[in-house]
Amino acid sequence: MSLQQDIMAALKEAMKAKDQTALTALRAVKSAILLAQTETGDKADLTEEQELKILQKQVKQRRDSAAIFLEQGREDLATPELAEADVIAQFLPEALSEEEIEKVVVMTIESTDASGMKDMGKVMGLVNKQLAGQADGKTISHIVKAKLS
Repeated sequence: MSLQQDIMAALKEAMKAKDQTALTALRAVKSAILLAQTETGDKADLTEEQELKILQKQVKQRRDSAAIFLEQGREDLATPELAEADVIAQFLPEALSEEEIEKVVVMTIESTDASGMKDMGKVMGLVNKQLAGQADGKTISHIVKAKLS
């Protein structure tokens, strides 16, 4: 079953359960996937990598919004955003720990003979491809900077 089919099934379940938070989150994801499909111009399904990127973007968007709401003292607005992020995050693969990310970064640095900050872009590109959907770009960036400096 593709990710899109999983989301549609979860959307139906949320409708039956009358779960408004899940409905809102899943409808937004469905909309983002359809938008991405129509951007390319053809009706072909998205690759799994593209679908994961969309999900990550949706989760990040909601967590960033929640952080801003909390900063402004609006917990009433932050709570639904975090709940929606959790609903969407259940479709993402299990996130790696910082130690596991660090191992991948070290292996990539060794395999590319990266020596300094000038090689950061090359290392980031390879690590992001390898850990697609399993790690946050910000976390990867911090670890790569620490290892290259």
